[in-house]
Amino acid sequence: MAISRVFLTPLIVACALFMENMDATVIATSLPAMALDMGESPIALKLAMTSYLVSLAVFIPISGWMADRFGARTVFRTAIGVFMFGSILCGMSHTLAEFVAARFLQGIGGAMMVPVGRLVILRTVSKADLVKALSYLTIPALLGPVIGPPLGGFITTYFHWRWIFFINIPISIVGIYLANRYIQNLREEQTVPLDWIGFLLSAIGCSCLMFGLASAGRHLVDSDISLICIAIGLTSLLAYVWHAFHCEHPLLNLRLLSIPTLRMNIYGGSLFRIGIGALPFLLPLLFQLGFGMSPFQSGLLTCVSSMGAMFVKTITSVVLKRYGFRTVLIYNTLFGAASMAAFGALAADTPHVLVGALLLIGGCVRSMQFTSLNAIAYADISPHQMSQATSLTSVAQQLAIGMGVTVGGFVLQISNQVQGHATIVSADFWPTFLIIGIIAMGALPFALKLRPDAGEEMTGRRS
Repeated sequence: MAISRVFLTPLIVACALFMENMDATVIATSLPAMALDMGESPIALKLAMTSYLVSLAVFIPISGWMADRFGARTVFRTAIGVFMFGSILCGMSHTLAEFVAARFLQGIGGAMMVPVGRLVILRTVSKADLVKALSYLTIPALLGPVIGPPLGGFITTYFHWRWIFFINIPISIVGIYLANRYIQNLREEQTVPLDWIGFLLSAIGCSCLMFGLASAGRHLVDSDISLICIAIGLTSLLAYVWHAFHCEHPLLNLRLLSIPTLRMNIYGGSLFRIGIGALPFLLPLLFQLGFGMSPFQSGLLTCVSSMGAMFVKTITSVVLKRYGFRTVLIYNTLFGAASMAAFGALAADTPHVLVGALLLIGGCVRSMQFTSLNAIAYADISPHQMSQATSLTSVAQQLAIGMGVTVGGFVLQISNQVQGHATIVSADFWPTFLIIGIIAMGALPFALKLRPDAGEEMTGRRS
């Protein structure tokens, strides 16, 4: 039974992560083709990526309450079904507005799917086995980014991009079957009332702010509307902060930020994830629009990064046990930020071997950083706080990744306009990679503030 909790449950949840990660990388590889088919700028397609992440940020906060109220298995398998239906609508979209709406629906399923699955793991696996369980969870999930780019590129190059969304249908069916058979329908006997005021404030704040930022540059709506959305979003989020500290059971418990290890995940981790979030959007555009590669060639090249990430997942627990969270996070922040900025030095005539080496090394470093950040967030969280901590960290993670796409697209657009290029060319990318590298480096002060023994119970360095 213990082996089932540590091994089988993470693999089932990984079906959901596999779909999400493959879906994201498939879309990123196919963005130029989608933009051409819809008559839009490739940069405008960042709305398709951010709309999904906005939906996650809006509905993730109630995922823990839904699981506590209706049962983890019930919510998990229903969420997979919603995700599958959204995928079908994505494949049937003909305009940017339709595609953005379908992606938002996908996000509703994703918001319940992955956080609830992670919550099942946190509640059934001991802290001593948590890093190992998270590694099992992410290894199959990393197959999505490995398979996604070349598969999406192959389908886009030789068939049509619409077919990439229908891949989720058989995976969803398998996931629903396995969840129904093996995942316990965990629920709390007593649940606190849902913080509806907090939900509305956070939903309006996150969606308006992210939509306003992502639509800046006259994508889908006028600039005035974008500014109004940003103002409404900021006001709502500030109102939520005040509400959270005056509510007995807030939707997102900001009081948990007093825990140093969780604070590192939220503040420092978010800065680093901005860089991580920008790369899947920028690299396919660089390779296809800047270097003239086909979607298939671009996908084959970018999947090298995921191969390195998948390898590192197998040794992360050993490295953390040897060096500890603080040391790993410090050096990974330095190397990870440097690898992001280094992409700006690539040119069309750069040998593919060197490009692949940079992708491989960067993928290794960022993968270890990602797993370390996800694990240390729960180092000092008590069992009854797991649901609240999961919601808070998941929202912060999705907002940061969405902000990465937004920042990457905005800086690329400004660089293109300042340099006076009629279309996107390779010279437009180096300022963007430099900026996201600098932002990712902002995580370093938070890593330095960690105690040397932070998270030792999870790594096994201390019994």
